[in-house]
Amino acid sequence: MLRLIAMGLGALLAALAIPAAAQVGGVPPEEQSCQRECLEGYVESYLQAMAEGNVSDALFARTVRFTENGVELPLGNEGLWATTSSAQGYRLVVSDVETQQVAALATVREVAGSSAAGPDLEAEPVGVALRLRIDADGRISEIEQIAARPERGLGDSSDATSTNPFPAIGAAVEALGEPWEGYLTPVPESERHTRAELIAIGNAYFEGLQRNDGQGYYPFSNDCLRIENGVIAAAPAGHDLADRPAFGTILECRQQFEEALEGVVTGVRDRRSVAVDPERGLVFAFGFFDHRPINWTWQIGELFKVENGEITRIEAIFIRSPYGMCSGWSTYSQCRSEEIQEVR
Repeated sequence: MLRLIAMGLGALLAALAIPAAAQVGGVPPEEQSCQRECLEGYVESYLQAMAEGNVSDALFARTVRFTENGVELPLGNEGLWATTSSAQGYRLVVSDVETQQVAALATVREVAGSSAAGPDLEAEPVGVALRLRIDADGRISEIEQIAARPERGLGDSSDATSTNPFPAIGAAVEALGEPWEGYLTPVPESERHTRAELIAIGNAYFEGLQRNDGQGYYPFSNDCLRIENGVIAAAPAGHDLADRPAFGTILECRQQFEEALEGVVTGVRDRRSVAVDPERGLVFAFGFFDHRPINWTWQIGELFKVENGEITRIEAIFIRSPYGMCSGWSTYSQCRSEEIQEVR
């Protein structure tokens, strides 16, 4: 099994040609001043600032750029910045010390005002897939987020039929409580993958999913668990499903790719690896899943835990976006491409 993993990983690295940026010419990478705890703190500071509507020069660069759901917006009074009432909620954070970026799957509370939804509604959880970049001055210079809101009708309507096959995403993610402890557990130093290897293994998930014929390279462990929008999507045999809602018939991760996902996703594009943590074996990526026959696109933020060359855990937050949507951070050709980008 280990030999097969090594062969598959070697082929992926050769095909992807991702630079191993951990060390160049035998020179160790420059020590960054903002380490893991520091980067994690920026997630909390950002979400709290959003809840308070406070765009301060102390936290944000003057040239800060902000997108929500692929659309560039002014920072401070649009998107979740206009409606977040509380920063409290779920947090699963991936810190990338080397690139000074940090990504997270999180929830915040949002209030929908009367201008669109009739009477003011109670504050509801919203799922957030987030990326922040910290500049050399210690300020947030880039903000990228997916906001997964609950379905809401217009006016006083309370019986609108939802087209979302998932339950209210923020509430389902928040119900997870605390992140799985394995995400926070360091991989033994002798077993750690390089940055390039982690990106390649995460990308193997996207490669295996698009135009899947059931016979691809699927680097899942036997105990792999996949959670999407707070719902179990794949689980090992015998896993107790009582603690979480499940979506459809639950198969094992590899079995699902081999038997149930043939030809479902026609393309996975604008793939962007945005945060990598070799110590914990984590890689976080954004991407778009297209279903061309029905003009349907999912915009996704996805986190992978990798151990011994295999994906052991997957967690994602995603929304339906306009078909063919781009991230707002790629060129048009990169948006249409199915090649992985390493965002540095």
